[in-house]
Parts: sequence; C-alpha cells; structure tokens
Amino acid sequence: MVDMTDEPERDFDIDLADASEQLIAAALGYADVPPLLCALAGALDDPDLVPDHLRPDLSIPMDPDAGLSAEQQAEARALALSALLRIKAQGPRPATAIATDKLRPLLEYLASDDQIDDDIALCREELALGEDPRAPGWIKADVAPDREFRVAIIGAGMSGLVAAHRLRQAGVDVTIFEKDTDVGGTWLENSYPGCRVDVSNHFYSYSFAQRPDWPGHFSERDVLLDYFRDVADDHGIRPLIRFNTQVTEMRFDEPSGLWRLALATPDGDTSNFEANIVISAVGQLNRPHIPDITGRDTFAGPSFHSAAWDHSVDLADKRVAVIGTGGSAAQLIPHVAEEAAELTIYQRTPAWFLPTPDYEDPVAPGAQWLFRNVAGYANWFRFWIFFRNVEGLIPAATVDPDWEGHRDSVGPFNDLVRQLFTAYLEAEFADHPDLLAKVIPDYPPFAKRFIRDDGAWARTLTRDNVELVTDPVDEITTDGVRTVAGRERAADVIIYGTGFLASDFLMPMRVIGRDGVPLHDQWAGDARAYLGMTLPGFPNLFMLYGPNTNIVVNGSIFFFSECAVTYILGCVHELLDGGFGALEPKVAVHDEFNQRVDAENLKMAWGTSSVHSWYRNATGRTAQNWPFSLADYWRATRAPDLDEFEVTPAPS
Repeated sequence: MVDMTDEPERDFDIDLADASEQLIAAALGYADVPPLLCALAGALDDPDLVPDHLRPDLSIPMDPDAGLSAEQQAEARALALSALLRIKAQGPRPATAIATDKLRPLLEYLASDDQIDDDIALCREELALGEDPRAPGWIKADVAPDREFRVAIIGAGMSGLVAAHRLRQAGVDVTIFEKDTDVGGTWLENSYPGCRVDVSNHFYSYSFAQRPDWPGHFSERDVLLDYFRDVADDHGIRPLIRFNTQVTEMRFDEPSGLWRLALATPDGDTSNFEANIVISAVGQLNRPHIPDITGRDTFAGPSFHSAAWDHSVDLADKRVAVIGTGGSAAQLIPHVAEEAAELTIYQRTPAWFLPTPDYEDPVAPGAQWLFRNVAGYANWFRFWIFFRNVEGLIPAATVDPDWEGHRDSVGPFNDLVRQLFTAYLEAEFADHPDLLAKVIPDYPPFAKRFIRDDGAWARTLTRDNVELVTDPVDEITTDGVRTVAGRERAADVIIYGTGFLASDFLMPMRVIGRDGVPLHDQWAGDARAYLGMTLPGFPNLFMLYGPNTNIVVNGSIFFFSECAVTYILGCVHELLDGGFGALEPKVAVHDEFNQRVDAENLKMAWGTSSVHSWYRNATGRTAQNWPFSLADYWRATRAPDLDEFEVTPAPS
C-alpha cells in the first residue's frame, strides 16, 4: 500500500457515480493492489485485469507490498483506475458469486496453481462472494421430520453464535445457555482500557457476516462487541439465548441417550434441561488466572484482574502496580501510565513484539471509499489476508534439528525473525540500554504469543512515572508489592494482567459421561479431544475452541470455529439421517490423532522451548496449539467419517 501521509484531504463521501477521476486515483493510493484487481476482474469479467507479470510474490513473509515493485504497483493502479472508470460509466454492480472456471484464474493470480488445485472449495468458502458456501445443504424437516431432537449450546460468544446460526439454518431446535447478560463472550467480559484485537479485523470476522466498514485495522473491544450483537440480532439468534444461566453440571443418561443439564441463575434459581447433543462454546480464555502470591488477600487497596476491570476505581494520581506483561497487560499498561501518578510494572518474562505501525490507526477514508464502492473488494481483501495466513509463519516457528546457530532460536528462519524483532527493540530503546536489557527475550520467537506494537511499549516504559521491575514478586503486603530482593514498592491499586486458566477446559462444569465417568477425572489435567471437538466415553458432546485448536502464527480462530461447526452439523445430519442415538470417536482414532498432534507440536518453537507459556498445561504438554496449517484443519473437518465413530442406535 502506498504511503499517503502527504495526500491532501479529499471528500471521500462522494460515491463512484459522482466521483472525479482525481478522487478515484487518490482512493487507489490506499488500495491493496492484488485483491483490488481480483475484485475488479470479477466485477467486469475481465481476466486481463490480473496479468501474470503483476502477480504477487507470497514467498516474502510480512512484506506489505507482496513483492510488487513501485513500478508494478503504479501499473496496477492505472489498470484499476481504467476499470473503475468503466464501472462508473456502466453503472454500479453488486457483488455476485463467480463460476468456478472464472474464479480459478483469479485465485491462481493470488497464489500458485498447486495451492489452488486442492483447496478451491476452501477458497470459495472463505471468499463467500455473493453466496454462503458453508450453509447446511439440508434441513431437519426433510431428513427426520418426526424426530424430536434438541441441541444445547453453552456460551454465546464467537463460537456459540456461529453454531447456533448454522443449526438454525438447518431447522434444528437449539437453545443457548449464557452465564453473562449479553452476547460476545471474552469481548463482553474484557473491558479494560486499550482492549483490542491483534488479528486484522477484516479476517477476524465470520465468513457469512463480513463487514466492509471496519473503522480500524485492529478494532477496539467496543467495536467488536457491537459486531457480535449485530450478528445475534441480524441472524435471529438472540431469542434462542437464555442469559444469566450457568450450566453447573451435564450428565449423559445412557437409557435415554440424552444429556441432562443442571442450570443455575445468579439469584439461586435452579432448573434442568435435556438435549440430544451438547456443544460447549465456553472457549479457552474465559477464566482469569490470579497467581497464588503470598499475602495477596492482605492488600489494603483495590485489586482486580484485567478481565474483571473495576471501573469504579479511579486511577488518577494513584500509585498503580501491574503484575504481568502478557497480551492484555501490554494493551492496558500504556493507558494506565497516562492516568496514574506512578506505575510499577512487574515482568516475569519479556515478550517478542511484532512491529505494527497501524495497530491503533483508523482505516483511511480512501480505503473505506474503495470498500464501499468496489463490489466484492472487501471480500477479496479479507480472502487476501486469509490466504497469506493459511500457512503463515509456520516455517519460521518450525524446529530445524540440525540448527546450531543462536541458542535463542530453533532454525535459520526463526533466527532471522529473532534478529528482526531484536533490531526493532534495539531501535525503540536505543537511548535506554538499561531497559533494553530487560525487554529482549532469551527464548525463541513464537514460543510464546507475540505482541503487536506501534511504539507504545517503548514510549510507556521510558516515561518518568513508570518503572519496569524484573525482580520476581515474593509477597504482596498491606501497602504494596515486595520482590525476592527484599524491596517493597508502595501501591494504592494492584492490577493482575496474568492471563487465564486456558488449560482448564470446560471448568468449572461437572461433566459425567458414559458409565458415570467424570470428564475431569479422565483428563486428569491433560485435556485431549479428537479434532479438538469430541472424545470417547462422552457421546454427542462437542467442543468449540477445544484442546489443540489454538493458533499462534497463522489464521483466525473464527476460521477454526466455522470449520468445527461444519463438522458438527455433519454429525447431526448423520444422527438424524441414520436414525442413530449417539456417536463418539473410537479410542484408537482419538489416540492416533493426539499422537500426531503431540509429535508435531514437539517440532515447533512452543513445543521445545522451556519458557513459561499458557500453551502448556500442568503436565507440560502443549494442550492448546494446532501445529499444522489452516487447510489441514479444513480438510479434516469437511465431513465426519462414521467409520471413525462408535455409533449407537436411538432408544426405542
């Protein structure tokens, strides 16, 4: 994208029909060229708009220009200008689905032929241009009209909403139980200052509910929460939700083949619910972790976790201590520093920072104009981000067994990333060598979640009212925090930015499966599931964002949830069409899958590094992360294979 910082302000409120050639040319300066040309070629049915000599080069990681020279970009924008003038003369045209024979050349322009051959259906699903390819191709009234069949979903966050939407499309009776007062899940609960997404918004969204007018590249929490509310309202999901209702226990009843759910409300009311299938959509990052520090309960002032922000506490002129420097803490710390009289940051492990200059920037008016006036451009732009993330930086996180280079990297590509990230920190803290020594990690990039940064971290740590402490915390006292070196620093407020109990899947629910086996006893602190969704001994129980479905260097969790829901809908169809009562994966299938995942995770930076990370559970196993590509998960979840399941007939 061309730097337009010196471009004079223009009236981008004018639509294409009334726009001058100069205004169109100005807007094109904000375009991502490859997806724009695809959108125009599709709208005009003109393959000459995606010439081979202007094909992007995806072999250069994180290159915003995708290998296109300034001359190539200028030629591409001239092509786009000519195309937009043609559309202006002919009149506006809506975004419509493109036939496969005409879609393929556009996809091959963005990527190599071999990447497209196997995955053109995947491309069509993610592009979702004028169609909804992931919609169920069946409805219950046609498959099993007389069978009573109910699905219970636990959680109305990102995963719960897509599950309810697809089940509703299929005409299946569904009820959602949500412990909070509204939809949104983690985006409802996390309201700390600076809270925003770290995945590009155009990609961090549902394929069936794409939004062309995101106000920011990485939108704030309130924008995302409104998006989820709009999805729930626009797709008729809200009436299916029972808010302020927590599932405390679910138990599989073998004679009836039903799950019996025990429910509770904040005012003490209890009730029960029966369902043929239960889908847990409670996520991984929904239970705050507050470290068990000696004296924690003796602190005289207010203290709270970032995910339970106390908005009644005024931080102005206060001495504030923030414990932790992970993702949430790194977002809130700059805002706290501007308000507090003194801010002391207690860091256990420094993070690698990914330079993202536009992290807090709004989408430029010229770019918004293109999204609004070029039919399909928003879809192609989202797909462009998706396709560059199918594999993402997996090669950079992969261990080279022959690597003998830097001790804080796992291979030559990983070491190159380490050098780039280190150079960024060295430039940011060039005048502060004492801080630089504290902020450079001693572990390989991608062993922990990286943090996006637009310079805010260095600006904050170098403020006069901020101190970064790397001496470990030993005790919390009545008046502050004492470190192991024996120094106590006074505090009026303590904020815990210490993450979540990510490995405690489905807690604190009590889950009882076949033969009365408690799920948490079976897991024994080491949660596993087939495809991250289902497991032996617990028929018709599915999880979204379950074990080993977190992603580190590629993709968006929206994609995983949509794939998983497609698979679950396939299981529902099999149960209804075959007249079955329940299904559960065979033990051998479940175990073999987890062996492959474990083996591959041990080949990744996060699986071999000894650095503390939420990617690992109490046993030391990587229970969170998916080590393969996005396309691998898509292929594995396209449809269930009944040969992999133990299937039981429906009770008479």
